Amino acid sequence: MKANRVCYPGYALLLSVCISACGDQNTRSPVQAPGAKKSTKTEVLEAGADVLQGKEPLRNMNIYLDGFHFYSGAMQAQMEAHHFCTKLNEDVIQAVIFDGNAADAKIMGVEYIISRRLFEKLPTEEKKLWHSHRYEVKSGTLVAPGLPNVAEHELMEQVVSTYGKTIHTWHTDRDKELPLGGPLLMMGFTQDGQIDTAMVGQRDRRMQISTAEKRRQRADIAAPDVLSGADAWQQGQVRQFEVTQRANAAHQH
Repeated sequence: MKANRVCYPGYALLLSVCISACGDQNTRSPVQAPGAKKSTKTEVLEAGADVLQGKEPLRNMNIYLDGFHFYSGAMQAQMEAHHFCTKLNEDVIQAVIFDGNAADAKIMGVEYIISRRLFEKLPTEEKKLWHSHRYEVKSGTLVAPGLPNVAEHELMEQVVSTYGKTIHTWHTDRDKELPLGGPLLMMGFTQDGQIDTAMVGQRDRRMQISTAEKRRQRADIAAPDVLSGADAWQQGQVRQFEVTQRANAAHQH
């Protein structure tokens, strides 16, 4: 799946160039799922389905972002997250998150990204489930692999004031074979000194980029203050999901 062919005003020609060698397919999944090797019959069925079946939702995942998350309430548990995104409109983006960007990547979860305008309208308790993207953009830790710098800069100008709600369903940092346990709420970093710099360095070397240089390049991006309610863990308001066995739990919001 090619996810770095994004068109912005004035940059369509630049982005029509093949740039797949810039770090967008070089991260293998650290997880090996158990199971028998695909049979010839399965491979034939897949080839036929690839030709005959429509995949419009997948084709619309045309923005690729790479960043880092941690479990809400457990900052020491950090991981890289590859986001393949669909921009539904100017205020809402939805993303499927993988543990890599190669063919063997495992789906880790989803993220919903909304504009500052929509975040302001959320109920107080709901806001505590969302994190800001201000630091991720300004620090250079959130990147769009493969995009020319000028196009990535324009994309980050749009993302810097947004808010994300991230849920991981496969905790590939610890569950190396199958997705176990319940879903967990994730958060984003908000200041220097929080993120594992060795992890960032490994990403940078693999993708042949420089987080420090991107930080310098983004110094001119206007970043409004984070709205009250987001990043609630910083005020001790940690939120996390629980798995319940009550029969009527599925009908309760």
